[in-house]
Amino acid sequence: MEHDMDQGRDHGSNYGPNHGQRPIGRRGMLAGAIAVAATGALSAGPGAATAFAEAGPATSELWREFAKSPFTHPQIPFVGTAGYRGGARSRPRLPVRADVRTYGARPDGSEDAAPAINAAIEHVGRHGGGTVTVPPGTYRIDDIIRIGYDNVVLRGAGSARTKLYATKSLTELIGPYGSRYGGDKSSWSWAGGLVWLCPKERFATLTAAIKAAAWPFEGWTGNKRDEYRPLTAVHPAKRGDRTVTVADTSGLRRGNLVLLHVADDAGHTLLEHMAGGGPGPEAYVWDDKTKLTSYVPYEWPVRITSVRGKRVTLERPLPLDLRPEWNPRFTTLITPLTGSAVEGLTLEAVETPQSQHLLDKGYNGVVLQCAYDCWADDMVVRHVDNGFGFVAASACTLTRTRVAGRGSHHPYFCREGSHDNLVEDFVIEQRTVPAPAGTQLHGINVEGLSSYNAWSRGRMEMGTFDTHRGMPFANVRTDITVTNDGQHGGDASAGPLYGARFTHWNVTVTNERAGCVRIDDIAPYSATVGISTVRPFGQIDVPDFTGDLHSRLESYGDPSAVRPRNLYEAQRDLGV
Repeated sequence: MEHDMDQGRDHGSNYGPNHGQRPIGRRGMLAGAIAVAATGALSAGPGAATAFAEAGPATSELWREFAKSPFTHPQIPFVGTAGYRGGARSRPRLPVRADVRTYGARPDGSEDAAPAINAAIEHVGRHGGGTVTVPPGTYRIDDIIRIGYDNVVLRGAGSARTKLYATKSLTELIGPYGSRYGGDKSSWSWAGGLVWLCPKERFATLTAAIKAAAWPFEGWTGNKRDEYRPLTAVHPAKRGDRTVTVADTSGLRRGNLVLLHVADDAGHTLLEHMAGGGPGPEAYVWDDKTKLTSYVPYEWPVRITSVRGKRVTLERPLPLDLRPEWNPRFTTLITPLTGSAVEGLTLEAVETPQSQHLLDKGYNGVVLQCAYDCWADDMVVRHVDNGFGFVAASACTLTRTRVAGRGSHHPYFCREGSHDNLVEDFVIEQRTVPAPAGTQLHGINVEGLSSYNAWSRGRMEMGTFDTHRGMPFANVRTDITVTNDGQHGGDASAGPLYGARFTHWNVTVTNERAGCVRIDDIAPYSATVGISTVRPFGQIDVPDFTGDLHSRLESYGDPSAVRPRNLYEAQRDLGV
């Protein structure tokens, strides 16, 4: 199958991955739950009453609980503002400023088009942004396609009509990328893309470090945290607060993007808080989890929406409590890439056998790194080592994406403190060739203290819900069908598989394997709602915390019974 995505729909369509079928309208499907929730303390706005007339009430007791206190529920995180511009259903159509053919790109695959495509992107980026079009055809690329300027959209004619054919790996193009943890592991197993959205300066720093065999600058500040200027201390606040009090507002302005920086203390009470607190996390041994402790301070980028006196209102609610012992503060951060995107393309790598586990050569797909309010839409990647990635990326959206071909290590990955991202209408196709011995398949991955990400409306013909240690927390997977045949990964020094508030909601498992999907006996303060009947076989996931996990199981064995069907959409439609 080449690709069956409908090219005629706009960005706000309800198009899903199931071979052209339209799902029930979001408001019609979810609003009964909203109206029930509105009887509590929550005001859902005027749209909720209209929506209630279109559908029956919610069946989920957990949803009714959540809707009364959506920002502070103990098991379910609020992800209703995940994605580009707080989950905006449409994205800008920037004016066309360049056609890659004008710069010499040939659509017949006869010569390397990467220099022409990158020259067009560079020209448009230097002149304030816009759209770079890639008309129908096949364009051979012998280099990385780099989007390093704000407000630049690389747009093909549709994933079934425009193809980039990549002939070289990142190892060939940049060099071997070793692991900071030693051994012969290749960091191309979880980083870098042949279409790479990353700030221009950051990309230059990364590639220079890799070529010098030095571990490069990571995360939002990485190993150069001291270079980023503190802006102000933040007074104590609670998870879910949108307005905080600060010591000094002189460096803060409406529209600024700042980094909330939250450090751990000697007793690791911040890590305990991320795990939900209580006897289990308090008894857990944190000190020897050196990979995990290297991920803190926790860094969360967020845009300021207003400054009044000492009160600062944020685009999204706080992800954690803020306590004095954690020294919460706003700091500067690397200038992220904003407003940029890639659309309507297939990226096909030259077909090579999948590499042995952790030795990926870097035939990788699309990666968003140090990106905020960016997106990819109507994209297919084929024959890749790793498909779509968030690396220190936040508030970004992937819509109508598909991983196809010979099989991949991480079809989707989310790491290095990536927060508030949305992946919806996604497909992982069954591999076209058998998996070579010694390879590994994960699925939809999250790790490295990444939080408040949502995966919605997906079809996974292989893979699993890969929570790759590094204690990610407060993430949602909803409205997904999965043939659950992958395994999670993660080094023991990266600590727990799950922090608090993981939610799996309306999941159908076609092969009845429980591992990594039914998590009520694995994840602390979690919710497993509306999953099909599963059995524990081929399991490697085991609990990290002792005692009562305070997890919830509801509507087990009958996904069709749970209302609302899609947790992300129900939260978004609350309108809070």
